[in-house]
Amino acid sequence: MAESVAGRVFSVLDAFVDAPVTLRLTEIARRTGLPVPTALRMVRELVAWGGLERGADGSYRLGTRIRTLGAAAPCPRGLLDTALPALRALTARTGGHADVVIPAGGTALCLVTGARLPPHATAAGTVLLAHGLLAAPAAAERHTPRTLTAPGPLAARLARVRASGLAEAHEEHRLGELSFAAPVFRAGTLVAAVSLTAPTTARSPRLAPAVLRTAAAVSRALDGQG
Repeated sequence: MAESVAGRVFSVLDAFVDAPVTLRLTEIARRTGLPVPTALRMVRELVAWGGLERGADGSYRLGTRIRTLGAAAPCPRGLLDTALPALRALTARTGGHADVVIPAGGTALCLVTGARLPPHATAAGTVLLAHGLLAAPAAAERHTPRTLTAPGPLAARLARVRASGLAEAHEEHRLGELSFAAPVFRAGTLVAAVSLTAPTTARSPRLAPAVLRTAAAVSRALDGQG
């Protein structure tokens, strides 16, 4: 157990590494080794600061303060800075949310928002899984009734992603949400994925081609850096 107050706060944040998007207080206490009353005090401090957000069901997730700090952190070899113009254009063109996603700690990390995504339930995550940048989870968590968790169908999906260069996920991470993603390469090596998330009501045949074009544009920009 961490002895200092700061150490306990950091241990609560660390509990969200390689974890589901949301955690209940008892799970935070289990992951940190803190007594539940102590974990509750730390969680309340983090909620007040903006580092955690409390959901309507009583569970907790990383808050906007953490995402802001994550977005301000330097990215590997300027990947985010290079991708941002194309991501902003994709967002403006489609009305969705565009991001660039890399593997980090067994999850898919969004560089714009700092959010961590479950690889098997998101389009960007399946791109990273398909190309071996992330390992398939031993026991895939079901986030919605539509989440694909069976190993056989998941393997078939990854094969399709490798063949087509495009991944799709429809209400597998959150109900009412769809996502598309395509790989980003640097000198022929896959380094990330461009992701577009939008409401299911916004589904359009133009979304997938727009994501493919954006990923290709980011790849060319990275290659142009030499």
